Amino acid sequence: MLYRKIVFIISALLCSLASVAQYNIDRLLIIGRNALYFEDYVLSIQYFNQAITAKPYLYEPWFYRAVAKYNLDDFTGAEADCSQAISINPFITNIYELRGLARIQQEKYTEAITDYDRALKYDPENQSLWHNRTLCRIQNKDYDHALNDLDTILTRWKQYARGYAMQAEVYIHKKDTTKAMESLNKSVDIDPYESGTWQALASINLSRKKWKEAEKQLDKAIHLQPKNVACYLNRALARVNQNNLRGTMADYDMALDIDPNNFLGHYNRGLLRAQVGDDNRAITDFDFVLRLEPDNLMALYNRALLLDKTGNLRGAIRDYSKVIEEFPNFWTGLQSRASCYRRLGMTKQAEADEFRVYKAQLYKSLYGIQPRLNKKQLRKRSDQDLEKYNQLVVEDEQEMKHEYKNEYRGRVQNRQTDLEEMPMYEMSYERKKTEVESYLPYDRFVDAFNSSTPEGKPLCLSCSTPILDERSTRTYFDLIASLSAQLTLSTDERKAAPILLRRAVAYSVVQNFQDAIEDLTSYLAVDSVSPLPYWQRAACRMKQISIMMLARENKSEAVDMKLVTVVDDLDKAISLNPDCAFTYYNRGIAHSLRADYDKAILDYDKALDLDPNLAEAYYNRGLALIHKKVMNKAIADLSKAGELGLYKAYSIIKKYTKK
Repeated sequence: MLYRKIVFIISALLCSLASVAQYNIDRLLIIGRNALYFEDYVLSIQYFNQAITAKPYLYEPWFYRAVAKYNLDDFTGAEADCSQAISINPFITNIYELRGLARIQQEKYTEAITDYDRALKYDPENQSLWHNRTLCRIQNKDYDHALNDLDTILTRWKQYARGYAMQAEVYIHKKDTTKAMESLNKSVDIDPYESGTWQALASINLSRKKWKEAEKQLDKAIHLQPKNVACYLNRALARVNQNNLRGTMADYDMALDIDPNNFLGHYNRGLLRAQVGDDNRAITDFDFVLRLEPDNLMALYNRALLLDKTGNLRGAIRDYSKVIEEFPNFWTGLQSRASCYRRLGMTKQAEADEFRVYKAQLYKSLYGIQPRLNKKQLRKRSDQDLEKYNQLVVEDEQEMKHEYKNEYRGRVQNRQTDLEEMPMYEMSYERKKTEVESYLPYDRFVDAFNSSTPEGKPLCLSCSTPILDERSTRTYFDLIASLSAQLTLSTDERKAAPILLRRAVAYSVVQNFQDAIEDLTSYLAVDSVSPLPYWQRAACRMKQISIMMLARENKSEAVDMKLVTVVDDLDKAISLNPDCAFTYYNRGIAHSLRADYDKAILDYDKALDLDPNLAEAYYNRGLALIHKKVMNKAIADLSKAGELGLYKAYSIIKKYTKK
């Protein structure tokens, strides 16, 4: 019996330890995912490393670490982690999808196709998987299988505009421009707001020398994507072939404003300037081209002609000589160099060049005067035929840019809606630089706390906590360990309370919201009349809600209940500190999330009464007014937010002014 009791006790103890260990692993995964959500990728890797060390046989930490590595452009590491996750659990579609994306970034298209094959076996209705596999087939020049995939895509999703655009690209590669035009026209009919489709239509019309149609299509592409350099360069080609030299020059100027180092822009603008007699500025363009490509013979010869024309004979001789070194039988260049030598009085060198030309005339007639700029002729960039020195240049291949569907790259909450409120203000140890650089948030209770505990790093207010690098992550973990040690040694609850608050803020910075909330709750058991723990706890709970909503729990009772606790905490903080603009602002965000825009607007009104320079309050109030369709007031608020330095407001103004 004694033996059985001992065995039972040991078994119970082991089960208890196992449950604690599982709890810790679950907590690590939750915190790591929090960090992923807030783009703290280095920090998230630290948590997933701990989980992997403790339980290397779980697939989740390997997969989540792969997501973090992918966002840090460590595609090899992401692929390796995905492979490990797959070896543990080969039935999770998302892992194959992520490994496929990591392999695409490494141009391993065949291996990526294998991943998408496996993923589609488990999730055949996933449009993103079909889309990406098709693009991989196009990259591999497997056009027949790509068309087969596209047939399936367009049968299942008849209104999928990007599917028709991909189909057009395949037809272009197969030299069937008629079918390509049909597919592109279908894509435009479904979605006329995709810039890439208009660019593709224009590209086909440029190849068919339908300059007017190409220009109109590029006008639409530029309207939708005004910072695309390729659109301006292509529209310049369409315009120059319609003798619109002023419009052509404007397009080259705009392209070079956007991308000052663009080779084609400088080269073609130099040719155009030379044609209209703007020789000195043409030389400047060719100078730039030759800094990019010092051995570009076409640019050297064009600059030589311009230097010759403007009287810089020695510079012209230098450039002619480099061209003649590569093409010793370039008689026109020899004749031009001889002319420069004669004008400089270098008769011996001039006669040597002229004699070489004369000898050539014995065997073959001289080429004669070089033709003037022929606007209707273009040469490929790799074409080094000097007879084409004065033809506008185009890239060897006009490739369509591929946009792979990717649910793993970038900040996940940005995929939800363009009407995303600015986040809550909270306590932190360092202020992240924001768009509103000149604004320094201040609260008297935070200032009083810093004064009463001068031995620690002072707390500040921040609208978003900074993203940590590896060194900063270690610093915060060390800070948490130090504060924990102080709490262990402390026997006085009153003295321990400030340490709890400091540790809670440190936990918040490293995205460990649950432990932060527990510390803040413990603080309130000691001091329930301070507004700071209520304020910080509300901010932590709000971040938890954001992550819950990402998991598509936005209609769950858990989210609603947590929102109630957020509002309750902010109500208490406001009652204890009614002159704080930030707690009204935070409560306005909570009301907005509950779609109670009237209450949200009242809170933003109060926040702005207390602090008229709170740009985020103008911005969020503007969004609430958009939801209520009060557009004039909304635009005015967003305009004020932009005026105060929150420049993202202008993109919202532009969109909703048109609506």
